[in-house]
Amino acid sequence: METLEQIKSKIEAAIAGANLSVVPNDSPSGQRSLLLDNEHALAVAISLRDDAELRLDYCSNATGVDWPDAELTEKFKVKKVVDGVEKEVEEVKKMLRPGYLEAVYHLYSMEKKHGPVIIRLRTENRTDKNYLPSLTSVWRGCELQEREIYDLYGIVFDGHPDLRRILMWDEFKDFPMRKDYVEPDDYEYEPTPHDAVIEKAKAHQPQEVRA
Repeated sequence: METLEQIKSKIEAAIAGANLSVVPNDSPSGQRSLLLDNEHALAVAISLRDDAELRLDYCSNATGVDWPDAELTEKFKVKKVVDGVEKEVEEVKKMLRPGYLEAVYHLYSMEKKHGPVIIRLRTENRTDKNYLPSLTSVWRGCELQEREIYDLYGIVFDGHPDLRRILMWDEFKDFPMRKDYVEPDDYEYEPTPHDAVIEKAKAHQPQEVRA
C-alpha cells in the first residue's frame, strides 16, 4: 500500500484546493494519520474510496477525541552574552492552544486487503463552531458511529441522515466523553443506585433523612 505521504500527494493533486497534513503519533503504535480540511473532506473521502490503488471501501471504526485548551511549552536555544561571553542558552516559550474536537476514521480495503489508513476531521473549537461534514454517504457504516460521536462529544455532522442521540436520552444535557465533563452527584435518574452513588445522593438529602 502507498505511504501516507504518497496518498497525501495523490489526493492533493487530484482535488483542487484540498489541504491534507500528516499527523505524527508518538505512542508505541506509531499509527500516523491524515488530517483533512473540512471544505474538501467529502471529496477526499470519495477519492480514498474510489481510487483504483487504494479502494478504501470499509470504515471499521469512527470515534471522537476531545482536545481542551492546553498550555504548550516549547524549548529553543538562543545566543546570549553571559558574563561577557556569548553562550547558547535554552529558553522556554509558553503558548495557549485553543481546544477543538476531532472525528477519527479507520479505513480498510476489503477488495485490496490492506489498511488501516486513518483520517481525521477537526472542528474550529469546542463550543459554537463544532461542525464537521458527515462521511456517512461515503461509508454507510459511519451512520451509527457518527451519532455516537454526536451524543458523547457534541460534534454536529452536517449532512448526516439521522443525527440524534443514540446512548443518552433526548433530555440529557452535556457530553459525557468530554474531558471537562462533570457528572451529576444526585443521580435522581438512576433507578437502583448503589455504593458510591448512594453516598453522593445522601449529600442532597435533609439531615433527618440521612440520620
